[in-house]
Amino acid sequence: MNRLPVAERREQLIEAALSVASREGIDGATVRAVAAEAGVSLGVVHYCFRDKDELLRAMAHTITERNLGRGVAEMPESAPARDLVLGVLEELWSNIRATRGPQLLTYELTTTSLRHPELRQVGVDQYVVSWAAAERFLEEVERAAGIVWRVPRHTVARTIIATIDGFSLAWLVDGDDDAAYQGLRLFAEHLASLAVPIDETAMLGTGTTAADEPAADVHPFAAPTVPAGVSALA
Repeated sequence: MNRLPVAERREQLIEAALSVASREGIDGATVRAVAAEAGVSLGVVHYCFRDKDELLRAMAHTITERNLGRGVAEMPESAPARDLVLGVLEELWSNIRATRGPQLLTYELTTTSLRHPELRQVGVDQYVVSWAAAERFLEEVERAAGIVWRVPRHTVARTIIATIDGFSLAWLVDGDDDAAYQGLRLFAEHLASLAVPIDETAMLGTGTTAADEPAADVHPFAAPTVPAGVSALA
């Protein structure tokens, strides 16, 4: 067996665990099965991960980062907000379709963590990582498109994750590619409508950005109030 740095060994074991769990479900991803998949001893797995809880958290983190990070990594330096949002949608949907097993595993990880108190942090970590990744995406759109959001960024981020979850789970159930894609695209169009060119922010208030303003009277799915001269689609 080759000796690898701990960080590389952990990555190897996470990949092995994802492979096993995608084929056989969470229950099949035992430490013994993961060790066999990776071609290492049980002791190596226990050395790299304190327990199965830690391994499950690492698996959830990896899936989430892959789901949400690819489109952002390829975002251009400058483009209209609508083009950026729809471009990331295309990358996201392509990834979801190509990884049915890991997508199902994502929901298994969540529900398993809710059923077992000792694993609860797995589900918490999934959503903390997801919300943070969505916020990074929104920040990148702000930078590349020169916009701010009508609604606080953290609210938009949570709405993005809830929407992706809903359409992905429905797709896992009915397998209707077109329905899932069209629903996600409709949401992406709406998300783009929440972007306001930064040179129009003076219309929104004095010295604050839309991302920082309170959202007491604004709902993410409400029809946006468009300042004079600002297109509904940025």
